[in-house]
Amino acid sequence: DHPVTVNGLQLMLQSAPDLTITGSFMRAADLLEALPKLQPDVLLIDIQMPDKTGPELAKIVRQKYPDIRMIALTNLDNNFYIKSMLRNGVSGYVLKSSDQEVLLEAIRTVAEGKEYLEPGMRERVWEDMVKGRRQGNSTPPLTRREKEILVLIANEHTTQEIASMLFLSTNTVETHRLNLLSKLDVKNTAGLVKKAMKMGLVE
Repeated sequence: DHPVTVNGLQLMLQSAPDLTITGSFMRAADLLEALPKLQPDVLLIDIQMPDKTGPELAKIVRQKYPDIRMIALTNLDNNFYIKSMLRNGVSGYVLKSSDQEVLLEAIRTVAEGKEYLEPGMRERVWEDMVKGRRQGNSTPPLTRREKEILVLIANEHTTQEIASMLFLSTNTVETHRLNLLSKLDVKNTAGLVKKAMKMGLVE
């Protein structure tokens, strides 16, 4: 949802003769409105967007347009996010810090019906999955700030109230809320509070 990033991606991809950019969108809602007409072969999606989390969007696209292959393109190098996106239908996961060759390889690999994860990332996620099964631990890793905001959300404080209490901008609070939705794999605030209580993250 950042114009500078989008423009940089467009310049990068336009240099590849076998790729055609069919559209770019800053909000998930705008993308979903345009998808019936565009129907791209491969869709690059961010995890943090203003109106939906990456897993939410990926799940919708997978259900409505099963032929569209998806790649998560994000700054979030975190096993929980990787597994969440893969679980919701993406076929690739690439960091925004990756070079052009990696992104192009990912797009071409996914377009062929295969999955793409950078080698080190694949090994790390696999080890994490094995470790999780062994320990029986499904609690997502939350930062100190996320835990703090989660408790305030559970106590029915609004985004504006939380921002004032913690001396943060409303955008920062909203970003943390979206991160919590993604990490706990829920759709809305009610689901977030319910699952957090079930997992013992809040009382």
